[in-house]
Amino acid sequence: MPAILLLLLLAILAAPARANIITDENARPGTDQWNVYIRALDGEIEGYASATSVAPGQTLRLFVNVRTGDPEYTIEVFRMGWYGGSGGRRMTDAVHRTAVHQTIPLPDPVTGLIECHWSDPYELQVQPDWVSGVYLAKLTALPSRIGSWIIFVVRAPESQHARYLVQTSVTTYQAYNDWGGKSLYDFNSTGGRATKVSFNRPYGRKSGAADFLLGYEYPLVRFLEREGYDVSYSTDIDTHEDGEELLEHAAFLVAGHDEYWTAEMREAVERARDRGVNIAFFAANTCYWRIALEDGDRTISTTKDPSTLWRSSQPEDELVGTMYTWSPVQADIVIGDTSHWIFAGSGLHPGDRIPGLLGYEADRSSATAYPGTIILTRSPFLHDDGTPDESNMTIYTARSGAIVFATGTIYWAFGLDDYNLALRSFAPVSPAVQQITRNVLNRMASRATVRRRAAI
Repeated sequence: MPAILLLLLLAILAAPARANIITDENARPGTDQWNVYIRALDGEIEGYASATSVAPGQTLRLFVNVRTGDPEYTIEVFRMGWYGGSGGRRMTDAVHRTAVHQTIPLPDPVTGLIECHWSDPYELQVQPDWVSGVYLAKLTALPSRIGSWIIFVVRAPESQHARYLVQTSVTTYQAYNDWGGKSLYDFNSTGGRATKVSFNRPYGRKSGAADFLLGYEYPLVRFLEREGYDVSYSTDIDTHEDGEELLEHAAFLVAGHDEYWTAEMREAVERARDRGVNIAFFAANTCYWRIALEDGDRTISTTKDPSTLWRSSQPEDELVGTMYTWSPVQADIVIGDTSHWIFAGSGLHPGDRIPGLLGYEADRSSATAYPGTIILTRSPFLHDDGTPDESNMTIYTARSGAIVFATGTIYWAFGLDDYNLALRSFAPVSPAVQQITRNVLNRMASRATVRRRAAI
């Protein structure tokens, strides 16, 4: 290839924002009406979807329970993004439905599984022109106006392959979900934790949209779409079911808290890395527990004994570069040597701190990390008993040439966007974090050649 053409190609690939389906989508009129202003805190209105993700043109069934005395409710669907700062775009008008009081199932006496078999679903037709993204179906009881959300993802059509694939970590949402009195945790389960949890139930108030999606992932979504990055979206269930999809993208992105992985998920991500797909873990506590999926991938199963810890056989940092060390943590990211390209243009100097962005779980690198892993930061903190520890930001280049970056903190996305800042004033938006993220994304775009399935 002539040198001038090569330089032109590299310049195009390195451009962070260019005309693409995401910039076109975010130029459309937005609205903040996706917000729920009177939130259902005790299940007054709640629901779940028949799938965690769908493709354009498919039908999604939405099951709703209304426990208030309201005679009706509405369903409105919004795509989440930037949209000039309003954060969402209305995709459907409000559909009025007669309220139904559904049966609340009892836990299975052996596994603790709680699975709903609700009736009268609303069949949502996902239109062929709906752009891949994170979507919220807003439920509002009338006339009380108490509301909640149902989360789902619209995947990209098979003919479209964005440069970046963003994964939502729905298995972790569900692991912490205590709806009906059971999760995979003792602290929020009645009578001990379950060994199986189902997606066929609503999310409780401390999981799903309210905490995991809007808390840890949505700020990254807003940043990516504001900046005009060419992105599409999936869930970790999709990674489990169709890991080959990762090969269609230059980079695979994870945000926040992605704790629960099947063997198929890990194999898919490692295979993608080994075939040149870059990976950014804007996250911590990644790939900690091994799970299995059952019942058409609608049930998570795990005993959560020591044998189901990934590090018991395949330490997480063999893939991620870091692995979970402690929580809860509330500390600063401490900068050391800033000569690495990742800090270019960040304005950071050795000894600087990025306030509030280390937490609430923290990772560090170990001797089992992928060979050649570079420790970019050493951020000290104390365990509850005063034991000193540190969190690391890391990066390595795999033998395939793929870059793998890890922040070592769940709070990274808080530095990208000020959504819900009033609830987390300890972690202000950081121009340095924004620039580091741009550096990572732009380098990943310029280094990787998207692998097509047909070529492998």
